[in-house]
Amino acid sequence: MPRFSVIVPAYQVQAYLRECLESVLTQSYPDLELIAVDDCSPDACGAVIDEFAARDPRVRPVHLPANVGLGPARNAGMARATGDYLVFLDGDDTLTPDALLSVADRLKETGDPDVLVYDYARAYWTGETVRNQVAAQLAERGPAPFTLADRPGLLSLLAVAWNKAYRREFVEREGFTFPPGYYEDTPWTYPVLMTAGTVATLDRVCVHYRQRRAGGILHTTSERHFEVFGQYDRVFAHLDAHPDLERWRPVLFRRMVDHLLTVYTRPDRLPRGSRAAFLRRAREQYRRHRTPGAPVPARARVRHALVRFGLHRTYRVLRLAAALGRRAGRVRRRALRGLRRALLRTHYRVQRLLPPDTGRVLFTVEGDGGYGGDPAALESAVRDHAPRVRTAWATRPELHHTLPTATRRLVPGTAAHLTALARSAYVVTDRALVPGLVKRKGQILVHIPPGTPLAYAGLDLQDRPAAARDTDFARLLEGVDQWDHVVTGDRHSTLTYERVLPGRYRTLEYGRPRTDRFHTATPQDVAVLRDALGVPAGAVAILYAPAPRDYRRTPVRTLDLERVVRRLGPRFVILSRAAGPDGEPLEAASDRVVDVSAHPDVMALCLASDALVTDFSPLMCDYAGLDRPIVLHAEDREAYAAARGLYVDPWTVPPGAVADSEDELIEIFAGSRWCGPRAARLRAAFRDRFCPHDDGRAAERVVRTVLLGEFAEPLSVPPARRLPVPAAAVAPETPVVSLPPQPAVF
Repeated sequence: MPRFSVIVPAYQVQAYLRECLESVLTQSYPDLELIAVDDCSPDACGAVIDEFAARDPRVRPVHLPANVGLGPARNAGMARATGDYLVFLDGDDTLTPDALLSVADRLKETGDPDVLVYDYARAYWTGETVRNQVAAQLAERGPAPFTLADRPGLLSLLAVAWNKAYRREFVEREGFTFPPGYYEDTPWTYPVLMTAGTVATLDRVCVHYRQRRAGGILHTTSERHFEVFGQYDRVFAHLDAHPDLERWRPVLFRRMVDHLLTVYTRPDRLPRGSRAAFLRRAREQYRRHRTPGAPVPARARVRHALVRFGLHRTYRVLRLAAALGRRAGRVRRRALRGLRRALLRTHYRVQRLLPPDTGRVLFTVEGDGGYGGDPAALESAVRDHAPRVRTAWATRPELHHTLPTATRRLVPGTAAHLTALARSAYVVTDRALVPGLVKRKGQILVHIPPGTPLAYAGLDLQDRPAAARDTDFARLLEGVDQWDHVVTGDRHSTLTYERVLPGRYRTLEYGRPRTDRFHTATPQDVAVLRDALGVPAGAVAILYAPAPRDYRRTPVRTLDLERVVRRLGPRFVILSRAAGPDGEPLEAASDRVVDVSAHPDVMALCLASDALVTDFSPLMCDYAGLDRPIVLHAEDREAYAAARGLYVDPWTVPPGAVADSEDELIEIFAGSRWCGPRAARLRAAFRDRFCPHDDGRAAERVVRTVLLGEFAEPLSVPPARRLPVPAAAVAPETPVVSLPPQPAVF
């Protein structure tokens, strides 16, 4: 008896069925049976199902002699199910990686409830994914399992069958089945939730709900949408047959009215000329099932009145009035925005007539981000070494809490920001072009490139359209012409940037200011950072930070991080700066994979980690200054090099061990290659090449040169002070896991 019976009905989904079935069979939790039901589909669905059944014994094909619809097809699958729990999945949707593992763990934690409700994300044909908007209802707070009476908000979730796991014994005992017709999930979902003796939730996206550009039932114009009335008749008939559920009648009545309004108002469901008839049927349904004591929220009373009285003409008038109101509002807002822009432009011109203030430095970063990176290191150095100079930072209001109290906070686009942009004698930025800045005589702009250029940058991207995307190279050069100083960390960066970003600026090859923190942090600082990230004492924390594939529309999954930590054992923790395959934050199935993709301070992550796993990310050049192990892993090297272009191929001058596969990466960390003597020699050579000036004083040298005029040339700096590798990073005496011997690659 398997733990899960995954039931997949298929009808005219041949383009998506293979991906759906693969998402089930590749789950990290293999104890399942996959019951794929061919609902007499006229396309190749049946052949695809048979193909999967021939290669995997867990697939149980069912071929129906006639098309019966989604509900009866699910019933046919249930009749053949033998698993402890039933999981439904439509043929064009997919399970997310490790979904069943998370479901199984949650079922075990909550004592095998009758129903487990989990979350989903809408996956659009454009590649965008959007999580369910009422995901807060799935918070794993309070005791579990519970009953619906304890969490009635679950009724506000989408009434579908595929966002839940059902205990098969409970379903069979209560005799639940799906009815025929459209909206078949409605008379299944509500009775199941109301009847369940135990319910639990899982706050994790387990299903990607495909939003097809065309062809989905909910985007098909048809008279069959009138079948929604019969489905709600079944819901209330269930209440009539079970008096103990009467308390739910007011709630279901409101849900019914909202659902009918959704069908009525959507432009792509009802055929032309049928809306008045639909609203008349809705009025009859309203009167038939109206329940005393069903209060309607004030903002929904007008909409409910439309159904109650069948006011089709009134609805059309209100819709027209609303459209006119929206149009008038847009015109008014556009006029106000135009007036505001004109006033701000005038204000900026007036401020530019005043002399620059040599006691002001304005900091601005890409995306109007918060305090961090090289600009933050320079801002701190300004306050330390030029205390008479005032600093200001332009960023969004929600990020003002990240700024030091001594730094003035500015909101981009406001009058105060434009005043600082016009009057500050110094502007420090990592942007190629500062929005709104008209460079004036006496104003000095210090630019800090994003990192060591391993991949093509600047004008070299003109021949790499996939990576350049919509880069405006003319505007890029306009920004370069405004630069007075460019801060670099090594000779390779200096020579590359001066060639691909040609201009009249002066290069300050003083080291990377943001790495100063590596040389001033104490072991106590590192311990605090590790504790804040949830890294257990004595654990080996691996920072996984691959380079973004900017030539791809969506990220690509290159490592199964959960598998890696399972194979390595409890001694290892992974801090992941990689988004999931859908571009969303990583959904971890355990507490040993920590998603830090949104962490604002990458230098803190470096300090908190014991080793770095990366591919082509310039972060490795900064991390080398820590003198901690670096391991390279990439299974798409050729594709990256072809699309992005490389100045330096890390595989030819590696900063440490190299893994060409996931198993080899596991083997490297299971043994001692990741922190052995050969890896140390490679890292030392890499550090000498890319971190020659990093000694903790790079930001100070920039400040003294630009603001105080003390240095004319880069200094000859002493050997950098290195933070010792934490004790947790010492290789174990015996391998954590046992793998077949792998050939050495470095």
